[in-house]
Amino acid sequence: MADEQFAAALTAVDEYRKIEQEMAQPEVASNPDQMRKLGRRHAELGTIVSAYQRYAQVRDDLEAAEEMADEDPDFAEEAKRLESQLPAVEEALRTALIPRDPDDARDMIMEIKAGTGGEEAALFAGDLLRMYMRYAEKRGWTTTIQNENSTELGGVKDVQLAIRAKGTPAPEDGVWASLKYEGGVHRVQRIPVTESQGRIQTSAAGVIVFPEADDDDDEIEIDPKDLKIDIFMSSGPGGQSVNTTYSAVRMTHIPTGIVVSMQDEKSQIQNRAAALRVLKSRLLAMKHEQEAAEAADMRHSQVRSLDRSERIRTYNFPENRIVDHRTNYKAYNLDAVLDGDLQAVIDSDIQADEAERLARQQ
Repeated sequence: MADEQFAAALTAVDEYRKIEQEMAQPEVASNPDQMRKLGRRHAELGTIVSAYQRYAQVRDDLEAAEEMADEDPDFAEEAKRLESQLPAVEEALRTALIPRDPDDARDMIMEIKAGTGGEEAALFAGDLLRMYMRYAEKRGWTTTIQNENSTELGGVKDVQLAIRAKGTPAPEDGVWASLKYEGGVHRVQRIPVTESQGRIQTSAAGVIVFPEADDDDDEIEIDPKDLKIDIFMSSGPGGQSVNTTYSAVRMTHIPTGIVVSMQDEKSQIQNRAAALRVLKSRLLAMKHEQEAAEAADMRHSQVRSLDRSERIRTYNFPENRIVDHRTNYKAYNLDAVLDGDLQAVIDSDIQADEAERLARQQ
């Protein structure tokens, strides 16, 4: 193992222990925001620490076995066994040391918008919404629909969904780590329910994803003078009113032109708070994307493109086929995928991304 990699591992172990000591302080333990930040970093370093401890254990046991090998043949055999394990644990540590996307442990906001294809596109957007909610359920995550504009036939013109993990997951188990690859254009090929001739139609829906900012996230500060806030009455499918109070909120960030609408909370105050959190998340994502574009940062890869107009996946109903165009993943279990069995597709994206990051470290 290279000296700089070994030094990086020791630095991570040292930071990990310092964080544990800090989290044990009463004033820190009683501060949920600080505990969440420290917990996220602790979980991120935990992967490196575990890999280092395994590497150090094998290395130390090998040295001890080699010292005793001349006196006892059993130790000679043990030394051979441990020597054969050393390359694998070294590689595991090298992989753990590859810089991760610092947002991997974060929760996320997902927006799904019907694209070309009229009512059929809206129905497909609804299918995608159910697919992601079922996937989140299988992962033990929670989902909250924050804003939805649906159609009379049960389709979705646009919807905003918050997906959150419980507790503080390890980065590789975070919501963002798995679902950050979903942004782009999703294309469907099927016979629409509105088609009387039985012809296959192609339509599409767009998915936008961004990590959810913490309420106290100091990366983003919003000046109240930069906000234009409009209050309006909530509406349901077809535009009919769903309540008689003006509780829905439309928040416009004047410097960037970003507009966030929120109507699914019970009160205007709750909708304001939810809209501000989403706005902060959008601004955080914009900041990270600008940094990545300027510095060719590892945060983005060929798998997770900055181009949100990129066609990433095709869902072919007649053949029960799903294809991910970035990784060439193909399977004939579309019905299961739409029921939330999405992990194999996502794994193809994760593996391609990891291979690319590993290649950049060579």
